[in-house]
Amino acid sequence: MNNNFIAQIQNLNLDFKGKKLFNNLNFDILENTSTALLGTSGVGKSTLLRCIADLEIENITSGKIVLKENTNIAWLSQENSLYPWLSILDNVQLYHHLKGTKTKQTLEKAKQLLSQVNMSEHQNKKTYELSGGQKQRIALARTLMQEANLILMDEPFSALDAITKIQLQDLTCQLLKNKTVVLVTHDPQEAIKLANHIYILKNQPVTIEEVAALQGVLPHKLSNETLWNLQEELIAKLKGSEI
Repeated sequence: MNNNFIAQIQNLNLDFKGKKLFNNLNFDILENTSTALLGTSGVGKSTLLRCIADLEIENITSGKIVLKENTNIAWLSQENSLYPWLSILDNVQLYHHLKGTKTKQTLEKAKQLLSQVNMSEHQNKKTYELSGGQKQRIALARTLMQEANLILMDEPFSALDAITKIQLQDLTCQLLKNKTVVLVTHDPQEAIKLANHIYILKNQPVTIEEVAALQGVLPHKLSNETLWNLQEELIAKLKGSEI
């Protein structure tokens, strides 16, 4: 594999509910960058993300996903998937909790991560006492606990109110700045703000097109006139998408 890539989707064919969703799809993910997969609802963005995570084996008819050696994957989704019967600290340590490998060191790291996501003062609460934004902060800390180098994010901010969304987007960029990130979103503004590379998925079978390669430190500032114009371009392309 080319050293610039952390993952390559090669000639991927996938059938979903009797329909051909991917037909010889090819797609590369660059290492140490943030990539946004943008498209309308139902086009296949999340399915592609699940393929990268090796969660769609039963629907793949041919092709393959090649990961760079020593690639570890973590998943951050809209559904924070916190376990209500576990403490906040054990939710953050979920990987070690399930494997029976919790130690004093993992506990201290969980506390450190809760501090990083500004949730230390809430660590003794039950999960049902937390707001949606607070739950996503816990889920982010749990993602960081895994020490993965490829982070797959499936619309993790879509259920949040506007201000909480902005706060979590900024915090996520800060804490994942040295990771490879693939973000699924239907929001052009979010794609521009959080990604170096923006791809649009459209049609069925799915076609994938890179529409922007953006420089600069994330999150990008949308006050930039060029980025405002890009947003209009992305909206126009999405309006022309066929599902």
